[in-house]
Amino acid sequence: MGRAKKGDSISTFLGADVNVEGTIEFKGTIRLDGNVKGRICSDGGTVIVGENAVIMADVVVDKAIIMGEVQGTINAKERIEVYHPGRVKGDIQAPVISIDAGVMFNGKCSMKPRTIDHRENVEKSPKPVLVKDSSEN
Repeated sequence: MGRAKKGDSISTFLGADVNVEGTIEFKGTIRLDGNVKGRICSDGGTVIVGENAVIMADVVVDKAIIMGEVQGTINAKERIEVYHPGRVKGDIQAPVISIDAGVMFNGKCSMKPRTIDHRENVEKSPKPVLVKDSSEN
């Protein structure tokens, strides 16, 4: 699949003949090509919905890549990408949203700002440097 980044190797795959009803919790990247009814969630994961997949679920992930059908809300911490011939019926929310031409989308779209982890900013900010004035002696 050429649309996923090189670092996003698929760790779980549910084929076209699979029907799942309930909650799917996963880590890493999951590709769904079958039918799912219920809830899909991951903390830090990516869901890829294949062209023939039919997902009737609420989705809460870091990244969602949609090429099939999703009926339900999609809430992504990082991004949502919907490619033709994708179909989304439901509300979507993410800081970055990309919807290709030819995609069917019926719902509300909200682009929430990225949340900033203050601990991460403190660790990444440079430490102050004390410069001694040479005239002080």
